[in-house]
Amino acid sequence: MQADANNAAEARAIDWLIRQRDPGFTDWDGFADWLAEDPDHAAIYDAVASLDQDLDALPRTPARPVMPLQDEQPRGPSRRAWFGGAVAAAFVGVIGISNLGLFGDPNRIETAAGEHRTVTLADGSKIEINGGSVVEIDKDRPRFARLESGEAMFHVVHREGDPFVVETGGDRIVDLGTAFNVVRRARQTSVAVSEGVVLYNPDRDNVRVVAGKGIDARDDDGKAPAVKDVDIASVGGWRTGLLVYNGTPLSVVAEDLKRTAGMQVSIAPDAADLSFRGALIVDNDRGRTIADLAALSGTKAERQGDGWILTR
Repeated sequence: MQADANNAAEARAIDWLIRQRDPGFTDWDGFADWLAEDPDHAAIYDAVASLDQDLDALPRTPARPVMPLQDEQPRGPSRRAWFGGAVAAAFVGVIGISNLGLFGDPNRIETAAGEHRTVTLADGSKIEINGGSVVEIDKDRPRFARLESGEAMFHVVHREGDPFVVETGGDRIVDLGTAFNVVRRARQTSVAVSEGVVLYNPDRDNVRVVAGKGIDARDDDGKAPAVKDVDIASVGGWRTGLLVYNGTPLSVVAEDLKRTAGMQVSIAPDAADLSFRGALIVDNDRGRTIADLAALSGTKAERQGDGWILTR
């Protein structure tokens, strides 16, 4: 019966998509009501809406999901926000994609720049994934995830004697029930903890990182990373559009803006050695965000194609 329900939901999602292509479409309230009927409706609709191919290519019978995941609906958007194609595609649900059989490996989650996804694992742990990221899960290891690249916030359910393990690069982050943010970039791993405690490489470095602390570790470091203070309120701030820095190279800030908001920011050679301290708010008006960055970093922002370039 579940397969029949999924088939019906897929057909309804396709119907809504076709109707919304009509410039005269006005039944937004009806569409919102349909989304609210079942949490899976949003995931299935978003998966269908994100496809850039003919609707006839969609499979008629959904494949069984490899791992039981539940997609979390995005928090706080207005009804109208659901209806923009770009916004809808930004919240593609993992269970919706798995059921539709649209990708070869449903356990590999990839996000585009500016796209955010949230998935809930079988044990109740939750992963919030930033844009430009790749996260892998394992159906045979429900207390495991691998951050191949990018950024993710982990909210782990405590289980005595059964720690949750996050792998990234050659590192292992072992968690006993907490919330922490992990970034993997350019052969470097950064971890910041907002709740509880994690162990970084317990079999090698055995660095204990508690709430309000973080580490930055390069792959070629010959010693264990030093623990530093972090602002708990800013851990995983990308989820609400808040990016906080303390002496961070502008190139890293530009990378974060691309990942979090899909913004294209280049750093001119004459500004490559500058660092940034302060907080940025990713505004709907991207120009305002860039203006704030330029003002706070002592640079000038100029339009360059679809993005900006920062110069001294």
